Amino acid sequence: MSTQLLNTEAVVSRLARTRALMSRHGIHALLVPSADPHLSEYLPAYWQGRQWLSGFQGSVGTLIVTPTFAGLWADSRYWEQATKELGGSTIELVKLLPGQPGPLEWLAEQTPEGATVSVDGAVLALASARTLESKLKARGACLRTDLDLLGQVWEDRPALPVRPLFEHLPPQATVSRVEKLAKLRETLKQRDADAHFIATLDDIAWLFNLRGSDVSFNPVFVSFALVESERATLFVDPGKVNAQLQQTLERDGVELRDYNEINAALAALPSSTRLLVDPARVTCGLVGHLQDEVKLVEGVNPTTLAKSQKSLDDAFHIRQAMEQDGAALCEFFAWLENALGRERITELTIDERLTAERARRPGFVSLSFNTIAAFNANGAMPHYHATEQEHAVIEGDGLLLIDSGGQYLGGTTDITRMVPVGTPCNEQKRDCTRVLKGVIALSRAQFPKGILSPLLDSIARAPIWAESVDYGHGTGHGVGYFLNVHEGPQVIAYQAAPAAHTAMQPGMITSIEPGTYRPGRWGVRIENLVLNREAGTSEFGAFLSFETLTLCPIDTRCLEPSLLTREELEWFDAYHAQVRARLSPLLEGAALEWLLARTAPLSITA
Repeated sequence: MSTQLLNTEAVVSRLARTRALMSRHGIHALLVPSADPHLSEYLPAYWQGRQWLSGFQGSVGTLIVTPTFAGLWADSRYWEQATKELGGSTIELVKLLPGQPGPLEWLAEQTPEGATVSVDGAVLALASARTLESKLKARGACLRTDLDLLGQVWEDRPALPVRPLFEHLPPQATVSRVEKLAKLRETLKQRDADAHFIATLDDIAWLFNLRGSDVSFNPVFVSFALVESERATLFVDPGKVNAQLQQTLERDGVELRDYNEINAALAALPSSTRLLVDPARVTCGLVGHLQDEVKLVEGVNPTTLAKSQKSLDDAFHIRQAMEQDGAALCEFFAWLENALGRERITELTIDERLTAERARRPGFVSLSFNTIAAFNANGAMPHYHATEQEHAVIEGDGLLLIDSGGQYLGGTTDITRMVPVGTPCNEQKRDCTRVLKGVIALSRAQFPKGILSPLLDSIARAPIWAESVDYGHGTGHGVGYFLNVHEGPQVIAYQAAPAAHTAMQPGMITSIEPGTYRPGRWGVRIENLVLNREAGTSEFGAFLSFETLTLCPIDTRCLEPSLLTREELEWFDAYHAQVRARLSPLLEGAALEWLLARTAPLSITA
C-alpha cells in the first residue's frame, strides 16, 4: 500500500472523528487556520493542526469542515501540490482568486441562520475574529472561540519545542536590548499606552537580542513579551534559559516567567491599563483574558517597523553575509556545471550539496527555508519541495529552478537562480529573459520615500504583462536581519492592501522575485534582495532607490539577449561586474574560474 493511500485513509478517519465531536458540541462548521498563538508563518509541529487534519503539507492554507463539506483554501503557489496531496481525502481544493470569496467570506455566505462556527481562539487573530463574528452575526449565526476541538481528536499531538535560547551578540547585534526597550517605551508614551503585549516571535527575538531554534529555518523561540514603563517580562519555558543568560537578562531589566503564565499575567493587568496591541498580530483567545475595562490601544507593533529598518551598521554585516553566501553559491554552481551529465544528480542532491557549501562559510547558522530545487515541470509549483518519495533526476534538456537561502549571524539570504540543463528551448529562454526584465525594471526604480509598497508591484510586472503573461504570487517580501526570511511590514504585491504601515522606509530589505509558471512544463523565477537607500531630495520631496544586495551570477545561457534593451544590458553587466569584484577575493580554483566565465559582459556578445 502506498504512503499516499495510508495518508488519505488517516485523513478520512480524522475527519470522521472531528465531525462526530462537532455534532456533540452542536457545531456546524469548524475553521482550522494555519496558525499558532503567535500567528507565525512557519509553525512548530504542536500547532500544525491544519496539516494533520487535511494531509496538505503546504505552509499556508485554511481548512473548513462542515457535516457535508470539507474545503482547503490555498493560493496559486500551492494549487498543484494541494491537488496531489488532497487526492482521495474528500477535501476539496478551493482556489483563492482575486475577487472571489475567501474562507471567512464563504462561512458568512454558507453558514445557516442560527448555526455555530467554531475556531480555536488561541490561534485566530483578533482582527479576523472581529470580521468573522460581524459577518456571522449579520446572518443570524454565531462564532465560538472557546473550544479546541482539534486538540480533542489529535491523540498523538507533538510536544512543544524545548531547544535553548542564545544571545545575538555584537558586533552583529548592533543595538543593545536596553536601547531597544528604551525606544519602545518612548513610543508607548507617544501612543499614551501603559504597556505593550507582543506575541510575534520575530519581534520578541529582535527586541531582546535573543535567538532560538523552535521553528524550522527561523531563529526564533516560542514566547510572549509584556513591556511596561518600569519592567519587561519575557514569558518562555524556563528550561530554555541557562543561569548565565538569565542573569544577563535580569541585569538588563528583563524578568523571566513561564510561558504558560501568560494568560494569568494578562488577566492580572489592572483594569485601568491602556494596552498597546496589534489586532492583526495577537489572537482573540489571548486578548480574551484581559479584564473588560482594559483599554486596547490598537496599531502595528512598534517593533515591526523598527526591526524592518536596518541601520547602516546592520547593512555592513548584511553585505558581508551576502558575500559569503554568494561565494558558497559559486562553489556549488561550479561543482554542478562540472557534474551534470557525468554524475547522477537529483533535486535532493542539489539541496544536499548547496547546504554543505553554505555550512562551510563563516557565520552560517542554518538554512532560511527549505531549499526548492525544481526541474522542468516541478518548477511550475512555486513552493515545490522534493522528497525521498517524489523527486526528479536532473537529466535531458530544460530548466532547473533553485530557490534557497541561509541564516548567518550577520544577515538572512534568499536567492533564486535558473540553471540551463542540456539545451533550453527558445520559449524557456524567452520566459527567463522576460522575468529578468521584470527584475531589472524594479531594481532600477527610484520612488518617493514613504510610498506604499504594494504600489511598486506593477513596475516589475509591466515587462511581463506586456506579453500577456502574469504570475500568481507577490513580487517581493520583507527579509529579516538574522531573523525570519519573510517579515513585514512592507510587501510588494498588488494583492496586498496598500495600508499606511506598508510605506517604504530607508533600511528595509525586500526581495524582488517575479516569475512565470507553465503547469506541467516548467517554471521561471529570478530573485535578488535589495536594500532601500536614500536617493536625495527635490522640490517634490525625498526619494529612495534600491541597492542590490544579492551577489551571484545570473546564467546568460538561459537568456535571449536580443530581447534586452541597451539600458537593461548596461544594468546586467554592471551587476555582474560588482558580483565579480566582490566575490573573486573569496574564491579560487574551479569556483573562481566559474565566476569569471559567468560574469563576462553580456553586451559584448548581445
